Amino acid sequence: MKKTNTIQRSPVALAILALLAEEPMHPYRMQQLLKERGKDEVINVRQRTSIYQTIDRLLRDGLIAVRETLKEPGKPDRTVYESTEDGRKLFREWLRDMLSVPSQEFPDFPVAVSFLSLLTPDDVLKQLERRSLLLEKEIQRVSSDLQTYKDILPRLFMLETEYKRAVLTAEWQWVCSVSDDLRNGELDWDEEWLREIALRLNSKE
Repeated sequence: MKKTNTIQRSPVALAILALLAEEPMHPYRMQQLLKERGKDEVINVRQRTSIYQTIDRLLRDGLIAVRETLKEPGKPDRTVYESTEDGRKLFREWLRDMLSVPSQEFPDFPVAVSFLSLLTPDDVLKQLERRSLLLEKEIQRVSSDLQTYKDILPRLFMLETEYKRAVLTAEWQWVCSVSDDLRNGELDWDEEWLREIALRLNSKE
């Protein structure tokens, strides 16, 4: 196996290693299980190609191996994979690291926030109000899922959904706060003010 610090870690790779730690399976079954268990809420597995590409990489790195090829009349062959000892070991290392060390992520929203001064305050308020409504709907949906499954699944298997609701709620509260400041004029700007700020900053360079 390659050195662990040269192997690319990803949510999909972690999920595949986790599933194969349970039992050998083929890619279609992996995608099915991830969706059935609601892992597609936190892992992007909408495109099966991402699973196949990750499997190829894990296979190349010696983290998984081919167990067998299933041949059924009238159906395409299905390759069943299993985790290797190196794969099981690295999975635990990744999991511990992802739990304990915050990672630097680059989602779209903070990028847009960093450039919102290029829109007018009224335009920004309009967009944030729309985002607020969408966040509310998503919070309601996630809360409904938690309510539906609370008597079916132990809390241990719903923690990622709890976390998602907490993050969504925090973002919604922040968006509402900024929207309020835009409405009451506590947060405001125009082109003249922006030019003054730019000149002031440039003079300090």
